[in-house]
Amino acid sequence: MTDHNESAPSLDDDVVDGSAADDVQEIEADLMQLTRLQSERDELLDATRRLQADFENYRKRVLREQTSIIERATEGLIEQLLPVLDSFELAVRNLEGDDVDIEKVRKGVELVYAELFAVLEKSGLERVQALGEPFDPNEHEAVMQDDGEHEPMVGEVFRPGWKLKGRVMRPAMVKVTREGLQ
Repeated sequence: MTDHNESAPSLDDDVVDGSAADDVQEIEADLMQLTRLQSERDELLDATRRLQADFENYRKRVLREQTSIIERATEGLIEQLLPVLDSFELAVRNLEGDDVDIEKVRKGVELVYAELFAVLEKSGLERVQALGEPFDPNEHEAVMQDDGEHEPMVGEVFRPGWKLKGRVMRPAMVKVTREGLQ
């Protein structure tokens, strides 16, 4: 007869040993997957940092290019305005002294105005048409108004309006009249 206290391998011991081996294998597999995921995370983090640095460099480059374009455009306008400045200087010199010829000064100022207007017009500046035109609140700023029965028309211009390449820079300051214009 056999003693039940003897330590004989049993079916339960094999299950426990097999279960522990399975647990160890599962843990090792989980650790391998964790290591793989950490590696992927590190790669993605590096890629994100590189992408962020590339974007920041791109943003700075675009800003430098835009600034350069604006500076070149400004330089071009200034170059065109330098002769106008020279003409103004000459007109001011003609005002010096005791024997000022008002007619020469007037003609000089008219020439300077024409030069300045030509340069600005070449750059896309145009005067807003106002006097005798139907009132347009997009192009005209009404500061006075007459009552009447007709459609609102611009009867007087106090300050000219200006457009730059079709966009209103400053509306014309006008008096609106509703009376029939002569």
